[in-house]
Order: sequence, then C-alpha cells, then structure tokens
Amino acid sequence: MCRVSNLKGRDFLTVNDFTAAELMAILTFAQELKSSQKAGQAAALLAGKTLGMIFEKASTRTRVSFEVGMYQLGGYALYLNAADMQLGRGEEIKDTARVLSRYLDGIMIRTYAQRDVEELAAYADIPVINGLTDLLHPCQAMADLLTILEHKGKLQGVKVAYLGDGNNMAHSLLLACSKLGIDMAVASPAGYQPAADIVAAAQKNAQASGASVTLTTEPAAAVKAADVLYTDVWTSMGQEAEQSTRVKAFQPFQLNQRLLEQAKAEAIVMHCLPAHRGEEISEEVLEGPQSVVFAQAENRLHVQKAILAKLLA
Repeated sequence: MCRVSNLKGRDFLTVNDFTAAELMAILTFAQELKSSQKAGQAAALLAGKTLGMIFEKASTRTRVSFEVGMYQLGGYALYLNAADMQLGRGEEIKDTARVLSRYLDGIMIRTYAQRDVEELAAYADIPVINGLTDLLHPCQAMADLLTILEHKGKLQGVKVAYLGDGNNMAHSLLLACSKLGIDMAVASPAGYQPAADIVAAAQKNAQASGASVTLTTEPAAAVKAADVLYTDVWTSMGQEAEQSTRVKAFQPFQLNQRLLEQAKAEAIVMHCLPAHRGEEISEEVLEGPQSVVFAQAENRLHVQKAILAKLLA
C-alpha cells in the first residue's frame, strides 16, 4: 500500500493550500484504503495516535466518519464538545491549541469562523483539520472529488453544475474543482452568490489547470452539458431566521427532474446532506437512479482516512 509521507505534519484547512498533485495523491490513497477496507484488510497506520475532535456545530457525517476512520486506522478519536471545554468559558484559542498539542497527535474542528481554525492551526504544534466552517468545507469537497472520479473515471474536463446558495460547500467545490481541471458552473440567485475572493482564487486556479469557472443566475444555463448536478441546503446552520426569505429566493433553483433532463443523459446527482426533500432537491431526483448521494456520503470516511494517515502517520 502506498504511504505518502510528504504531507506529514501539514494542516488541512483549505484545499487551496495543496497542489493538484497533492490532492490527487490523497484521492489515490483514499481509493487504496477503501479497497483494502472492503477486502477486510484494514491497515493500522495510526496505531497509538489520538485525534481530538472539537465540535461547536452539530454533526452526523463528520463525527461518525472521523471517529470510525480513526478506529479503522488503529487510532483513537476523542469527542470534545466546545461547550464542555474551557473554550466555552472564554479560554483563548491559542491557549487551547498549545495545551491540546501536548496531549494529542491531531485536531479536527467543526466550527463557525474560518479565522478560529486558522488561529488554532497557527498555535498548535500538531496537524489541524478543518471539519467545516461557515466559509469552507474541504473534507466534503475531497469526498465529492473521489465520488466524481469513481463514477466518471476522470476529473479533468468533467463539468459540475452547482445549484443554490454560494455557501461553504460552493466555496470548497470551486477551489477543489478549479485545482483539478474540473469545469464548474454555479447558479445562485442575485445576492446569494459565492464570495468574490473565493471566486477570484478559483479563477486563478482554473488558469493553471485549464478549467473554467462560471457564475450565473440561470439554473438552466448552469446545467447545460453538465456531468454532475450538485446542490446543498438553502438555509445553513445559523441562518434559520432567513428561512422563509431564502425558500422564496431559491425556489427556481431546486434540483428536480426538469433540470436534470437538461444536463447530460448520464449526469449524476450529488448532495452533501442533510437534504431537505422538496426544497433544494426533489424526492424523485434524490431517490432516483442518477443519484449517488449515499455513495458520496460514504466517501467522507475513506477520503478522511487518507487525510488523517497522510498528516499523522
């Protein structure tokens, strides 16, 4: 089994911190780990290692996939609810980072502000993994790339159409796709498009990879000739007060059968979950034959194992 050591000790805060070759090495390693696990040949690459998992936001997939991933790699994952830590009583992030560095081998954090993850990484002596912030969701984007690679057999030249809010998921997909030569079109209502600095970074990536980055307010334009149709919730955690306004604004962007039929005939449907059926995606599309949503969710486990092993082993 391939063991790439050149990423040891690195943080995983955004895919944009890594080269295309490094991202592909993670994906290749994830495929190897997935095949080994399916064959009942799990490798204890992280025996004796401990990952601290700090949660300020609720989680299903992030917690379970990281915890199971560490177990399968022979390590231990420690769940740390931020409300139960001294962080919840005002201890500074830089102090927490230096203390945890003396107990743990790595930290995964799921929180609100990207700057908090960056400060944690700046003061920690051990790798820090971004499990989600309001700005970025890099581990999910890596699982998405693995899923596309599995179902399309390539990344370069594939077209992804993202429908909906220009949120953390859109941001990480823009950065990841543009790094690896995937064309990406984002269709969002005016006022809900991705952050300008993220778009600029993606466009810079695309110039190097040969990919294209397109922003539009027309869903039909985005899905034309698309290989992958992707959506996410219209209202993220912390935006509940905007629910009714967002539902009205995003209604034309629902991923439904009508839009799916305007993409390539063999297009696949993706959603990072949790899904609000009947809002951002219709029931028939989510449960339809072109949906790879649950395979996509499974790949969180495999790609995060690859990230963990590369950073901590």
